[in-house]
Amino acid sequence: MERRELAVPGAWVLTPRQFSDPRGTFLEWFTDDDFRSCVGHQFDLRQANLSVSAAGVVRGVHFADVPPGQAKYVTCVSGAVLDVAVDIRVGSPTFGTWDSVLLDDVDRKVIYLTEGLGHAFMALCDGATVAYLCSTGYAPQREHGVHPLDPAVGISWPTSSRDGSPLLPLLSDKDQAAPTLAQAMADGLLPSWEVCAPYCGPQL
Repeated sequence: MERRELAVPGAWVLTPRQFSDPRGTFLEWFTDDDFRSCVGHQFDLRQANLSVSAAGVVRGVHFADVPPGQAKYVTCVSGAVLDVAVDIRVGSPTFGTWDSVLLDDVDRKVIYLTEGLGHAFMALCDGATVAYLCSTGYAPQREHGVHPLDPAVGISWPTSSRDGSPLLPLLSDKDQAAPTLAQAMADGLLPSWEVCAPYCGPQL
């Protein structure tokens, strides 16, 4: 796999090799060796999720208490999404910044987000299907969010869909009620860089 670290430390994008013939396409979207060489440790799989979203749906920005946190290994198996990593780690040199990658069923890229990062994505077409592996199971008492439209974070969400039609963000009630990054920090919800840094693995 080709791989590179995003502008947010602890987030990587991986591009698998695809093998196509008249029957279709085959690829390895996760291998232990590639993962270990990227982040320096084994992925501890505890839960696998699948979401199907209409065009414009925004899920996130979600994160979990650290420890234990929740690392995510994410790909889009059908359609397309803009996937976003947000640095919400208080004290991080890049606190409050974000980076994004297009995940789709063409390049079939994968994004890995280490424990302590915020994660969100926007569906760019109807039926956008995202599969993600998680290092811990869902635990509501440890789960938190930051509003994905917080102007202080300033994520540049797409305004047109995969087919070029206008795109408006559609949020769940829970995500709509999420605090801003400043509010989440004031409420003591955000993880610290000191606690999260050891999860980031080697610098490539």
